[in-house]
Amino acid sequence: MTFGPVAPEDAEGAVLAHSQKVGGATFKKGRILSADDVTALKEAGFQEVIVARYGPEDVPEDEAARELAAALAGPGIRAGEAFTGRANLFADADGVIEIDRHRLDHINIVDEAITLATLEPFSRVSAGQMVATVKIIPFAAPRGSLDLALKRAGEPGPLLHLHPFKPHRAGLVATRLPDTKESVLDKTRAVLDERLTGMGSEIAREIRCGHDEREVSAAVTALLTAGLSPVLVFGASATVDRRDVVPAGIELSGGEIEHFGMPVDPGNLLLLATHGQTPVIGLP
Repeated sequence: MTFGPVAPEDAEGAVLAHSQKVGGATFKKGRILSADDVTALKEAGFQEVIVARYGPEDVPEDEAARELAAALAGPGIRAGEAFTGRANLFADADGVIEIDRHRLDHINIVDEAITLATLEPFSRVSAGQMVATVKIIPFAAPRGSLDLALKRAGEPGPLLHLHPFKPHRAGLVATRLPDTKESVLDKTRAVLDERLTGMGSEIAREIRCGHDEREVSAAVTALLTAGLSPVLVFGASATVDRRDVVPAGIELSGGEIEHFGMPVDPGNLLLLATHGQTPVIGLP
């Protein structure tokens, strides 16, 4: 692609680099200048205009953005129309976005003309939310560079993948200490209700019991027997060890502790367990 100032009579078929007032009209950046446009420029007194002209290996910005966005769009992702070298990608449903960060980085180092920006991997998204944007920086991208970016976008599968929320009927165990106020448990329930509702799920049953491993075990068993999944356990006292009340109660019910503690804040004391195929989560 060539770029620079030319006389109006040499600008036909070129791409206008900057918006210009031409008589009573505005010629916008990116306009392909026609013979009539050249005449208008000359009549308006322009001695030169800055333009870009495609070479044989150049892909116009909108076409390049459209191709790359289409290659990136995996399940649950749709590509919008390309405009001014940009094509945005959107979520089709509420869910969590999976992004292959390794391939994302390798697309962005192909050529400075080709850029891809995304949300953070595993971000929670809403239907219709923009999750990524392709932007071709100049007025065209080299065909060879675009082909390499397309290859990295589509192999071994789409780089962007939406995992939509699935509705669940959850069970909740909330434990009490002698001085635990019911209002505290009510507030916890309200917060959890709001969070689960936002993901299309609900707490179908709650059991409140003493902060004792045998009572936790009985409550977990009752919710599992009712076919609820996942089972959430909120302890009146924070879990500080795998042998503490909540994990001990889960194990007593027949469950298995998968992991205790997460490198996140808030949420360090998250407890992940399973009972057969049912997730059991000790809330921090």
